Amino acid sequence: MIDVHAHFAEEGYEFPAEWDKIKEAGVKAVILAADTLEHAAWHAKFCEEHEGAFFTVGMHPEFAEREINSAQFCTLAAHKKCVGVGEIGLDYHYGTEGKEAQKKRFEMQIEAADYLDLPVEIHSRDACADTLAILRAHKGQLSHGFVMHCYSYGAENLAAFADLGAYFSFGGVLCFKNARRAAEAAAACPSDRILLETDSPYLSPFRGEKNTPANLPVIEERLACIRGWGRVYTDGATDRNAKSLFPALKLL
Repeated sequence: MIDVHAHFAEEGYEFPAEWDKIKEAGVKAVILAADTLEHAAWHAKFCEEHEGAFFTVGMHPEFAEREINSAQFCTLAAHKKCVGVGEIGLDYHYGTEGKEAQKKRFEMQIEAADYLDLPVEIHSRDACADTLAILRAHKGQLSHGFVMHCYSYGAENLAAFADLGAYFSFGGVLCFKNARRAAEAAAACPSDRILLETDSPYLSPFRGEKNTPANLPVIEERLACIRGWGRVYTDGATDRNAKSLFPALKLL
């Protein structure tokens, strides 16, 4: 199993005990997504010390108006354990104030990923139309692939993203009782584009609990049930897809 999206920096996990629990759960790799460059740097240090840990570099849309240190960005992107740019994108959940800054930062980081030959992890919440518009405008700069992290736009929008080359990652939301749209999207997702994530410490499959990549087997089991797949097949398919999008994982 490969968790393509989690967060450890300043999240209060106790290491090495937490990492031992993750490995004992059968998780072969975890990609630690950045929301700031400071957290990407923290993740880089962690990855240097832990086999099976990788990271991305990028600025979450929440921080779109914060200045980016370009030299630090490029240095982190060149790290041997950096596998992508993210998480980047758009988030209008709390309103559209500042959306132009978000769009500009999103476009800039797509261009940076293309220049650096890296895939992209995309955060998009309540911003489907604008996300699609930007991805269509920059389709030529997405040749290294991208994943819609914690995909939330339902089966009806899945084809529009898939036509642009998207992968789709699904997490603990699949285990929620009221997650009909997420389950429908997971069922409709092309089998060669589906990925697993936890978004730890958020969105635990166990409501009210702090999430951890050690919960990935629970999410995988739910995905297998939705797809009508066996656990072994689900494990193999999602691992192959993760390695296809993130070539650095192929040595696992």
